[in-house]
Amino acid sequence: MKDIMEIVAGFMALSARTAPKAKGDDYLETKILRGKDIQKLAQNMIEFGEKSGKDNFDRDGENVRRSDAVLLLSLVAPKPLGLDCGACGFPRCTEMKNAGTEGTEFYGPLCSWRQLDLGIALGSAVKTASIFNADNRIMYRIGVVARQLNLINGDIIIGVPISATGKSIYFDR
Repeated sequence: MKDIMEIVAGFMALSARTAPKAKGDDYLETKILRGKDIQKLAQNMIEFGEKSGKDNFDRDGENVRRSDAVLLLSLVAPKPLGLDCGACGFPRCTEMKNAGTEGTEFYGPLCSWRQLDLGIALGSAVKTASIFNADNRIMYRIGVVARQLNLINGDIIIGVPISATGKSIYFDR
């Protein structure tokens, strides 16, 4: 099954890549984790939860450990869209861009429209997983630790683990 799930992860990455993006500007990166990389990520998620005292990193780490593949999606240095819409919390895009700082888990602030691009790409990826009947779940906690481990470049990272078992390990927990 792992070989098939790795192929499904490839199709998920394809769906994310071709998802529509604001103004056609593409700041999305994807990476598929397998084998040892999955185990390293899982162990580090558990350890991060223990050290930080943050809930559910251990639970999600165990889910990752039991996964056949993990798709990482990130936004790499996304430029503001230029609408001066204020959705990011700043009245002008230049103010948001100049306020950039390293947060405790991600870099920010980020243009809300670029984050929507990431959300649309995630939706496209999990839709594809669903078409192939691969159990999956979007996990923010994967991104926190994947970023610390430099598994993929990005200001914000989200992970989607997939598996093929008789019962979903991501929702029946």
